[in-house]
Amino acid sequence: MVQLTEKAIDKVKEILSAQEPRPAGLRISVVGGGCSGFSYSMAFENQPNMLDKTYSFSDLKVFVDQASLLYLDGAEVDYVETLEAAGFKFSNPQVKSTCGCGSSFSV
Repeated sequence: MVQLTEKAIDKVKEILSAQEPRPAGLRISVVGGGCSGFSYSMAFENQPNMLDKTYSFSDLKVFVDQASLLYLDGAEVDYVETLEAAGFKFSNPQVKSTCGCGSSFSV
């Protein structure tokens, strides 16, 4: 199961509320690429695909496709703000190594 922290939920809802027309939810997926083999992707969706797993977090719908579920089981998404940067951070117990930039991983 994928988890989102309260900060991540609040930030996604804030961004979602500014979209017109308002999307149905957020898609989180794992895509091939990056220097370590895989990277995370987040995008708004108007509807889930037929085989998606749909999670609900405080009225926020999150869609994850079957292939990505294999890599995201147990992962947590947080929203972090520091002096240097702000953004979504994935903590995934399945990751064996990451690249220097921190945006791609291998399992």
